[in-house]
Amino acid sequence: MTKINLDAVTAALDKLPKLYPGPGGVAGVMLDGKVIAARAWGFANVDTAQPMTTGTRLPICSISKQFTCQVLLATVGEPAKLDGKVAAFLPQFTATLPTVKQLCDNQSGLRDYWALTVLQGAFAEQPFRREDALPLIARMKTGHFPPGTQYSYCNCNFRILSEMIEAETSLALDALYKQHIWGPAQMKTAVLTADTSRPEDGVVGYEGSDATGFFPAENAIYWVGDAGISASLSDMLAYEAWIDATRDDESSLYRRASVPPSFADGKPAAYGYGLSRETIAGLNFSGHGGALRGFRAHRLNARAARLSVVVMFNHEADAHGAAEALVQAAMGLKAPAEAPLPDGWDGQWIGPNGLLTRLECGRNSAKLHHASGAERLTLAADGGLTSPAAGLERRATGLTLTRPKDNTEATLVPLAILDNANAAEIAGQYHSTELEASMEIVARDGAVYARFSGLLGSGRMERMAPAGLDVWTVATRRSMDAPAPGDWTMMIKRDARGAISGLTLGCWLAREVTYHRV
Repeated sequence: MTKINLDAVTAALDKLPKLYPGPGGVAGVMLDGKVIAARAWGFANVDTAQPMTTGTRLPICSISKQFTCQVLLATVGEPAKLDGKVAAFLPQFTATLPTVKQLCDNQSGLRDYWALTVLQGAFAEQPFRREDALPLIARMKTGHFPPGTQYSYCNCNFRILSEMIEAETSLALDALYKQHIWGPAQMKTAVLTADTSRPEDGVVGYEGSDATGFFPAENAIYWVGDAGISASLSDMLAYEAWIDATRDDESSLYRRASVPPSFADGKPAAYGYGLSRETIAGLNFSGHGGALRGFRAHRLNARAARLSVVVMFNHEADAHGAAEALVQAAMGLKAPAEAPLPDGWDGQWIGPNGLLTRLECGRNSAKLHHASGAERLTLAADGGLTSPAAGLERRATGLTLTRPKDNTEATLVPLAILDNANAAEIAGQYHSTELEASMEIVARDGAVYARFSGLLGSGRMERMAPAGLDVWTVATRRSMDAPAPGDWTMMIKRDARGAISGLTLGCWLAREVTYHRV
């Protein structure tokens, strides 16, 4: 039996409203299949003073992915049975098609369709209907890496899965969730809320912060399979109890989904069947996070220790950080003291897949800007910088970025900072054959903006800034899905005469999209 510091758990729960300020939230901790502590605080709707309760249903967002994968296992069995159906969703794809298992494990190499909505001209608040998804996915012609070689988060993997499952079973996904998971787990009020404009129980999600204030988030997208489930804390704790009750049954759905995945080269992977794996306080956890504009959630389960944590907010605070803090408290641990960083780490580079990689150093930690959000790195024992997801090391060949979860290692190419560039030279029209979409770059009076047009309309003017010689950033702070892609890296291409012939544009979720100049 795992020894838990219950007093520390209680104190940590009491601190959450202060450490993660916002309209409201819920959190619970389970041990040996039983709830040992739970909290609900604040308001589901601050305008009406509707209180947040353990029965208030909140969007669990991408936590839904594991439910979709478990339904696949329950109804189809081996994912390979559906491999022959992948091509129908990618009729223009010219590279090797991913397998269904690679979809489940985020190893497909497909670019994320929510990131691509930006390049297809979508406004963050406009409706995205069920019938809008498959035509967008069907335009894909290449991936950003060969299937099975790397990890990259991609929501359309699970959207394709949901369509396959419904076609194979002739049943709606919510009926399958209820039959195979919600019913057996006694998740009595869980529901599929595919239309994000109508959250359950009158709950409101909030954008903003203490510095800006909190304001209602607008969502109008339809998502199913990759997200969509709404559940209360009581529902989610019932799910954790079901997982614990079936922990030793190798035929149970969660146990089958928890089989350690691997890459095509045999190296262990940290993500499979909609479940992410990580080590916290010396314990091995499986779990997942969820994000929609105005909402954040995270769940963690340590099967061997029989410890589970669930955190859900109706605002955009760090739910994973809160869940991790509850685990640390339960184990009676405190974060270790961090050594000060030596000088010389600040800078910027071009990383793998043509992505701008920046490092901003403070006294005891650094922020690595490379993936979809800033990652916090601290000094490692070997003198490098490290985080659970990344490592930076100085070698004779240069600075090396290692991302074990992504199965990547690359030498970074230094990029001198450029504050001013000839914006007029890059202004004009560009077209992407890959996306069947266009981009206009406008330079006027010292400011530079990009506007994307495509399947979903003509979007906002997005701010651009020079980063280095022939390298620019395009900022996307709001998009249909959450979190937004952030900064896109734009790399200018020139012909033999030095004239601009095109560019590549990419972010971690959608890399190296090629445009030619019109």
